[in-house]
Amino acid sequence: MYQVGILTASDKGFRGEREDLSGKVIREILRNSDDFWDKEYLLLPDNQSMIESALIQWSDELHLDFIITTGGTGFSHRDVTPDATLHVIHRKTPGIPEAMRKMSMEITPRAMLSRAEAGIRGNTLIVNLPGSPKAVKETLEYILPTIKHGLDILLDKDGECAR
Repeated sequence: MYQVGILTASDKGFRGEREDLSGKVIREILRNSDDFWDKEYLLLPDNQSMIESALIQWSDELHLDFIITTGGTGFSHRDVTPDATLHVIHRKTPGIPEAMRKMSMEITPRAMLSRAEAGIRGNTLIVNLPGSPKAVKETLEYILPTIKHGLDILLDKDGECAR
């Protein structure tokens, strides 16, 4: 079972002005899977250094297998989640956000405005999801089976431990 951290970036959510519905959607999807366990959860403001610190701690100290972020992937000056992700990862995994955008473009042309990124830090996969609960559900359900395969490879679940 893969250990997952869920990080929501939202100024309004952090201030208590909005409920984190996207984080709840992620938790529901993970809890309906036999392969993923939502071990950590954090709601932060749209602050790049705070997001970076959390991603580094969860990767390097807690050794989470998979970190899912939600929010902060748009065009607003406060949308810094992809920037934080790019700053902390060691290797990009461009196929994941490309696939999410391609799938989402079949639903709405606004998907082309997503700046979502994905990458690997050590043995942790980090993926940025949109902030909308509907888009989170659509994209996470689409990528999760392939993410499991990618984590199997990254963590060498066939016998030769990668850690």
